[in-house]
Amino acid sequence: MTLNRRSFMLTGAGAALIATPLQSVLAATTFRYKYANNLPATHPMNIRAKEMAKKIEEETKGRFKLQIFPSSQLGSDTETLNQLRSGAVEFFTLSGLILSTLVPAAAISGIGFAFPNYDSVWKAMDGDLGAYIRGEIEKSGLVVMQNIWDNGFREVTTSNRPIKTAADFRDLKIRVPVSPLWTSMFKALKASPTSINFNEVYSALQTKVVDAQENPLAIIQTAKLYEVQKYCSLTNHMWDGFWFLGNHDAWNRLPKDIQAIVAKHINEAGMKERADVAGLNDDLQKKLTSEHLIFNTPNTGPIRDELRQAGFYSEWKKKFGDSAWALLEKSVGTLA
Repeated sequence: MTLNRRSFMLTGAGAALIATPLQSVLAATTFRYKYANNLPATHPMNIRAKEMAKKIEEETKGRFKLQIFPSSQLGSDTETLNQLRSGAVEFFTLSGLILSTLVPAAAISGIGFAFPNYDSVWKAMDGDLGAYIRGEIEKSGLVVMQNIWDNGFREVTTSNRPIKTAADFRDLKIRVPVSPLWTSMFKALKASPTSINFNEVYSALQTKVVDAQENPLAIIQTAKLYEVQKYCSLTNHMWDGFWFLGNHDAWNRLPKDIQAIVAKHINEAGMKERADVAGLNDDLQKKLTSEHLIFNTPNTGPIRDELRQAGFYSEWKKKFGDSAWALLEKSVGTLA
């Protein structure tokens, strides 16, 4: 079969006529995606997410619409993670400590008493350690945005006694997220940790299933945990952040220009949320004191020593591996 120049030109013109309508259809497609998280609508994460969604819709001229589902509306953390992986939910923000049930390396940023301050946190998470974790997340088949969002340093609240020394953890019935790192740390301190999803924490404290929990001040305030707790001990025992995760197939369905716009605004919103949380923390202790929560600041050095003597750091160094552990210690100093 021969193809002369005239027939080639006609065939090419026909292909162009076919391609043009297809490109027009793609350009006109409206993508409607769901974004789920486990925090109250009043938390800075959701305030910035709402602002972010509006900006994305405006810049894409309505081609991308993001619907936000706060407060675990679509299910528990573990349920929503499964929905994200299956594509039932397109975006989800999740603590690296909970994501570790799928991506073990994601928990390394939550090693107990590792980060002394925010400078060391961002040095690690915006640097080599964060890049390493993102690489591990991508290997699991998920999409992950560049900037991790801040969930703050975690503090211990209790209904029966304040935490002043390591001995006060003994036999304490404390709620922890569904993550082996938390369970391991509190067991090393001889407490009695119980894994409970966040949407069940208030009722578990109210009904005395557990006597204590640990969360950043912003969550203690927005989730009104002060209503069912008496003491807040400023342990700063873990720093916690939220990775902004996406379903791989859903992400790849987006045209490249929309991907760029969505990623840009998500990462910008994450940086604004970090500043919001930092500013919020300055006022939260006063607000929570007015809600009759009693604060104390324990000496954390002996608690860290207790963990070291119990083999907590050496155990997790073996689990994460020497290379990953070296990236952590690069920012925080020697732990094990």
